[in-house]
Amino acid sequence: MKFIHAADLHVDSPLRGLDGYEGAPVQRLRGATRQALSALVDLAIEEEVDFVILAGDIYDGNWADFRTGLFFRDQMVRMTREGIRVYIVKGNHDAESQITKQLPPVDGVHTFKSTSAETFIIEDLGVALHGRSFPNRAVPEDLVEQYPAAHADMFNIGVLHTSLNGRGGHDTYAPTTVEALCAKGYDYFALGHVHAREVVRDADPRIVYPGNLQGRHAKEIGPKGCELVTVTGGSIKSAQFIPLDVVRWHQLRLDASGAADVNVLRQRFMAAVTSLVAGERERLHALRVIVSGQTELHRFEAEQPGTIAAAIQAGTQDFEEADLWVEEVQLDLRSPLDRAAALARADAVGEVVHLVDELTSNDERLRAWMLDQLGGLSMLPPGLSDCDPSTLRHEVLRALLADAEATVLAHLGAMEGTSR
Repeated sequence: MKFIHAADLHVDSPLRGLDGYEGAPVQRLRGATRQALSALVDLAIEEEVDFVILAGDIYDGNWADFRTGLFFRDQMVRMTREGIRVYIVKGNHDAESQITKQLPPVDGVHTFKSTSAETFIIEDLGVALHGRSFPNRAVPEDLVEQYPAAHADMFNIGVLHTSLNGRGGHDTYAPTTVEALCAKGYDYFALGHVHAREVVRDADPRIVYPGNLQGRHAKEIGPKGCELVTVTGGSIKSAQFIPLDVVRWHQLRLDASGAADVNVLRQRFMAAVTSLVAGERERLHALRVIVSGQTELHRFEAEQPGTIAAAIQAGTQDFEEADLWVEEVQLDLRSPLDRAAALARADAVGEVVHLVDELTSNDERLRAWMLDQLGGLSMLPPGLSDCDPSTLRHEVLRALLADAEATVLAHLGAMEGTSR
């Protein structure tokens, strides 16, 4: 017997804000959730699986129109025509109360009801699937308490959309514990809700979050896909993660220490990306690049903002091994400044460095000073215009101050002929 366990498809997730990125491959990004689902169906048919489990959040919310539902229904028809059954629980995004539009059901696709836990028996395979859908977006109670006891002499699977006892970055829904799951006597728990793959427990029972099928933004990094599970003689013979994402998100940390010019940075970027995307030509790679280190490029960036991002973009133009798109370039740079010598100077340079050191030695004073300076501006700087500066983390404030210091010192150096 063979089955697939997937979750958190978020078909047609809106991916808001893409139009604000110049040169963004908008259509490829917005179509990625559909393509990943099609790849899942291709895999199910190719592997001749007996059934597919979808553990919640098939949709991102109520459909904007019927096309979203019709696309999903068409993929289900593809599988059922091959004799593949599908079992679904609804999660917080596609709960009974969230999806108002309806389409005719597909024979062979079974959705767990939301009023109580229930069991689907697959007699010919000796499988019992237990689960319950979300009736509403917010489910604060432990649903596992209602799940039926394991069926003797069957392979028992629990299907559950849950945060367990809490997972970072995810709201608490249907909270429960690993101990509660183990007490059911099942063989496998097919979980959903958490977008990062996690094998919570390897065996007796195996408890798995497969992660979402397709990463949707720069925080959902790395391979995304599903679990392919083979069962022989009532025991799990193999459980394999299969990547299915068509766009893969990465956070690439690039050390610019000692880089003398933008071409050195470009070369380092290309070397880092070569290692990152090795053997992955078939998908688009979306990158958030964090450039850090002590480098003369900090001065260049202060004199000509955008210099470093342009160097990174040039690297993507020269890269032939895979399709790249840089979503954002973040800077965490320092100038190669002799701070002790600068502090000893009895001029504007020494005054600036002294002020910066004094401010960074006390987080609360830094926050008060920054808010005072920003309050005197008629317009906030780029990157701050859509946020509340009073809520910024201290490390963000220190980075902003370092950028301001570099800009001021660059101008002072140009005016006085001093070296940074």
